[in-house]
Amino acid sequence: MSELHELGLGPLAGALCAGEVTPLEAADHFLARIAAHGDLGAFAEVTGEAARAHAASLGAPPADPPALWGVPLADKDLTARAGVPTRYGSRLSVDHVPDVSDPLALVLDAAGAVSLGKTAAPEYGLTGFTETRIGPPARDPWGPENGAGGSSGGAAVAVAAGLLPAAPASDGGGSIRIPSATVGVVGLKPSRGRVRSGSGMDSAHGLSVAGPIGRSVDDVALLLDVLVDGAVPYATRPPGDGPFADAGRADPGALRIGMTMVSPWEESMEIRLDPRARGAVDTAIRILDRAGHVVDDAPWRPTGYAPMFLALWQATAARIPVPDEALGELEPISEWLIRAGRALTSRQLLDALAGARAFERATITAFDAYDVVLTPALALPPRPIGWFAQDDPELSFRRQCEYAPYSSWVNVAGLPALTIPVETSGHPVSVQLVGRPGGEATILAVAAQLEAARGPLPWPALG
Repeated sequence: MSELHELGLGPLAGALCAGEVTPLEAADHFLARIAAHGDLGAFAEVTGEAARAHAASLGAPPADPPALWGVPLADKDLTARAGVPTRYGSRLSVDHVPDVSDPLALVLDAAGAVSLGKTAAPEYGLTGFTETRIGPPARDPWGPENGAGGSSGGAAVAVAAGLLPAAPASDGGGSIRIPSATVGVVGLKPSRGRVRSGSGMDSAHGLSVAGPIGRSVDDVALLLDVLVDGAVPYATRPPGDGPFADAGRADPGALRIGMTMVSPWEESMEIRLDPRARGAVDTAIRILDRAGHVVDDAPWRPTGYAPMFLALWQATAARIPVPDEALGELEPISEWLIRAGRALTSRQLLDALAGARAFERATITAFDAYDVVLTPALALPPRPIGWFAQDDPELSFRRQCEYAPYSSWVNVAGLPALTIPVETSGHPVSVQLVGRPGGEATILAVAAQLEAARGPLPWPALG
């Protein structure tokens, strides 16, 4: 048998349910890897003693085990788990230990998972990089001098380095897809409303949703099924779309795929596309052509995006429960976003929300002729630790947009999107697949075709 971290989420879950591996053996294996590679900054908190006790208490597999019985996972440090420090990446919350778990943690518990702790996140999840004042930065396992992206940076690093078999995460402007593309794993942002425990409906314009990170399409599909957790009151999924566990093995037929290199940030800043990012798109096009799909340039030229999204992000930050008198203790970009958000007038906020709704309609209409839209995942290669200029908020925000200019618009439009590595010579380079509303099954099936043509995903060489 391969080492446990090499199995993938589905095979590991199968081995546990068959009694071939015990939950305690699985927990010990991943805890040992976490301890050996702590320099990657993947974890904000490791709850090894509690995890081992939980795993040992599970005993033999039940007759009808839940999907993730005995599987080691971890919560992002933005998800409260009762009795476990939940710091939200902030020194204002270093001593916070919640009494009640968030719904997302309860979903994982119900699925039978064993929590190993908390994966690292930036302060309140507000940035596309994971470098905080309360812990080490999350580092790219392929080049530890570089950051891992964010805000689910710790989760993506843990999966890429084999510290977890997969990871739950969240995405408000690219926070699943940015780090997944940075470190070369698969990350899926679901449609708005798809995941009941992280639907996005309680954030400004429904930007932030929960979703999965894994090393393979099958891993991501399986974890998505767990996260979906039954009926969604405001479901976007069409009839028959899901469950997703077999989506990667389904033949999607011949699809029409639109390709665009356009970013809505181009109106307000210069977006430079690295040659390897452009090359990854070309590789994906060749694979999709051979699979029988028709790939066309998708005409799309959005306007007025930058001020609208910034206002929405500031409004999102404004709701973080930090008193005004404590704002000076935050990291500079957090303080900047929260102060600006609390200064927005009701007219400015309503204008931003109306602009977002108009952008959503216009984008879905523009891409209506396509089953899937293909874009670069990132514009630039992984950036060195410190490049995002945390002490200069406006420069930091601009650099985040220059690094990942293809991410946030998907959140505004409420669409599903997936990033997957297609180039694996040297550091992996990914592309992004964007689906129709509720179209997760289709982008998973297309991603599986890219994965099959690419071949096995290599492991980074860890010290």
